[in-house]
Formats: sequence, structure tokens, C-alpha cells
Amino acid sequence: MSTLSPDGDSDYGGGEAAGAVMADVLSKGREACYKARDAFYTCVEKHADKKPTEIATMGLLYPADCKKSRANFVNSCRPSWVKHFDRQYSAKKRVQRLLDGGDDRRGPISLPQPYTFKQ
Repeated sequence: MSTLSPDGDSDYGGGEAAGAVMADVLSKGREACYKARDAFYTCVEKHADKKPTEIATMGLLYPADCKKSRANFVNSCRPSWVKHFDRQYSAKKRVQRLLDGGDDRRGPISLPQPYTFKQ
């Protein structure tokens, strides 16, 4: 017979004791996750000049030199956190690329001038 949680869901989490806290959400688990995350993204930035060959979540590409730090990052953090951090990093890099891009992407949009239209 399955147990019901206060929300009405069946089983709390695959046979774990009711009210048990996952180790990765505790302070030490989060700290280890953040350190692994920072080490991975530092590696990615350090080897940015090399061709990215490995694929992470959310389409993030990274050099093969960072494979070890990526494995540590994935093992230290929850999969949903890894996905979230990859999404954040990709968005930050996309914005930075747009801001650092050519002059054609910055400034006001130039509209056609009236003399360009035939009357």
C-alpha cells in the first residue's frame, strides 16, 4: 500500500523516510555545487580560444580540456541546477556577444529616409 503525502501525492520519494532532506540542498552540498560550477565556467572562459567540441545541456559547447571539470560539475549538482546554470551562462554570453558585436547592432535603428521613396 502506498503512502500519501499531505499534498495527496503517492509516495514521498522512492522509499526514503518521510521528511528526509536531500544532501545536495544543504549548505555544504550547495557550496560544493557552486565551486564545481565556478571551476567549470572558469575553465570554459580560459580555453575560449580553443574550438568547442563537447556538448552540454541547453546546447552549450565547451572545449574537451574542460571535460573533467564538467563531469565534476554534473556530479556535484542536481540535473535541474546544471540545466539552469547552463541556461544562465548561455544567455549571458548571448547578450555579451550582441553588445560586443559590430556597430550595425548597436544604436538606434535607421529608418529609410523620405527621399528614398518614389513619389
